[in-house]
Amino acid sequence: MELDLYQIDTFTDRVFKGNPAAVIPLESWLPENTMQSIAQENNLSETTFFVPTDNGFHIRWFTPETEVDLCGHATLAAAYVLLNLFDYKKERVEFESKSGNLTVFQKDGWLVMDFPAQSPIPCNIPDAIVKAFGRTPIECLQAEDYTVVFENESEVLSIKPDMVYLKKLDLRGVIITSRSKKYDFVSRFFAPNFGIDEDPVTGSAHTQLTPYWSGKLGKTKMEVKQISRRGGELVCELHNDRVLISGKAVKFLEGKIELKS
Repeated sequence: MELDLYQIDTFTDRVFKGNPAAVIPLESWLPENTMQSIAQENNLSETTFFVPTDNGFHIRWFTPETEVDLCGHATLAAAYVLLNLFDYKKERVEFESKSGNLTVFQKDGWLVMDFPAQSPIPCNIPDAIVKAFGRTPIECLQAEDYTVVFENESEVLSIKPDMVYLKKLDLRGVIITSRSKKYDFVSRFFAPNFGIDEDPVTGSAHTQLTPYWSGKLGKTKMEVKQISRRGGELVCELHNDRVLISGKAVKFLEGKIELKS
């Protein structure tokens, strides 16, 4: 069996920047262990698979370690493949997923994802977070991930977390964030229990960051950056209980996977 494989750099318009994702279109689902093995072999933070449905596509995402319920950058990559590399006639791509219905459309040269917002709630600061980062944040919240707020961008940049302590946490991952002089806010994301020590750019984290910073900054539309080594830029806009996350993408490679029985 041969499968098409696309590797797309997302939240950037240049290769070697942003967050790379593997995209594998399917006619029907492969066995789950096969998809997990492919994701492990790709060794990217996410490999996404999709199959056609009556209304669009059903999408699933796998890290090298496990399947996840939501992934922003790999959804952006899948939409880029459909809208730019396939002969797809519709203006919007509709995805069904474990996190509900997701829509992606093109606007002014950007790909815009329409995702459900996740408003994080304040929580006590876990000891593991203080030990992992070597300092006490000014605020800690939780939703799908912990959101850990620091005083400024230089502090966020300088942090070198101890993954041993982050692996002791009970949520998917940890977002660290602060205000920024150039952007509305910046962030970094860590999920070592999912095989991702630091994710280059995390679309799903911004479903939590957007409602938080919207409340703090008093605005609904924000220009933001994830300040990982590769880095990536996004525009996030809060619409009631939805978040519009805009980014760009570029193809890095196109190839074939050979599965032999």
